[in-house]
Amino acid sequence: MRFALSPEQRDFADSLRKMCDAAGTPRIIRAWSGGDHRGGRGLIRQLAGAGALGLAVDEDHGGMGAEAIDLVVALQELGRAAVPGPLVETAAVIPTLLQALPDTALARRWLPAFAEGQALGTIALSPDAPAVDADTAEVVLVADGDRLSVGHRADHVRSVDAARRLFTVVADDVVAEGDTVRVAIDAAFDAGALAAAAQILGAGRTLLETSVAYVKQRHQFGKPIGQYQAIKHHLANALIGLEMAEPLLYRAALSLDSPDRARDLSAAKLACADAAYRTARIALQVHGAIGYTAEFDLSLWLTKVTALRSAWGTAEFHRARVGAALREETGSRV
Repeated sequence: MRFALSPEQRDFADSLRKMCDAAGTPRIIRAWSGGDHRGGRGLIRQLAGAGALGLAVDEDHGGMGAEAIDLVVALQELGRAAVPGPLVETAAVIPTLLQALPDTALARRWLPAFAEGQALGTIALSPDAPAVDADTAEVVLVADGDRLSVGHRADHVRSVDAARRLFTVVADDVVAEGDTVRVAIDAAFDAGALAAAAQILGAGRTLLETSVAYVKQRHQFGKPIGQYQAIKHHLANALIGLEMAEPLLYRAALSLDSPDRARDLSAAKLACADAAYRTARIALQVHGAIGYTAEFDLSLWLTKVTALRSAWGTAEFHRARVGAALREETGSRV
């Protein structure tokens, strides 16, 4: 199985990266954290214009009907830039959920606006779970077993990542229910885990790149600290972790429609989250005291990685799923 990206996918990633760099995401992230969404919404509309939000949306609903690997490419770049907003929910989770329902009315109603960046969506996967950025999303959904409802935001919930604004939600009208809803919610959860894995891996890449640049220009005892073997080894370990996680992410994208979906997605989420979190710790260590300050841009990626590490399934949940899948495979061969 070949995991190399095509020239078109690499060009797509480059275009999204240039768009985010030109927008200056640190400023946008800080504004979003304070409840000012104007800059973030503007950038999201630009990204949607490039196709980033319509990849998982079928052409019948105004999207591109692309493959899951293309969504992974896009979410990695949005993670690199730490673009704020309910991007996982808008670009992956809700499109997967609505398009898995037998009644296409909800998909026709909301997904074209998602693909165009004119509307954002968020979802709470249980009545007790918070929803991301429910204060700016035009579509707020609540999943409860085999029932899907529209809802509205209630109380703000403090998050380690100030730009990842969490709210409790209150369910209003039921819009779909039954066994098909339960199956669709399961598929949507896995789409969210895949997108979050891509996002956190991209954030980890930026933390590594930022750290490499910093150790080249920070001097101690008359020379750059990047010349010290201990620093080199730390950064090399971070790079190896990120590089080893990436093939698992691509494999998971290829497994979305296979019987191995749960196993591969959980393995990818675990690997990407662990690699990015290890990189975050190394980045903080090599930056020293300045890395702890909220005024320094590094903090925006540190908190993003910390928050995404447990989003769309904790490490314990995903380890249990991988273990269950392996035990089942072993049992079937006995």
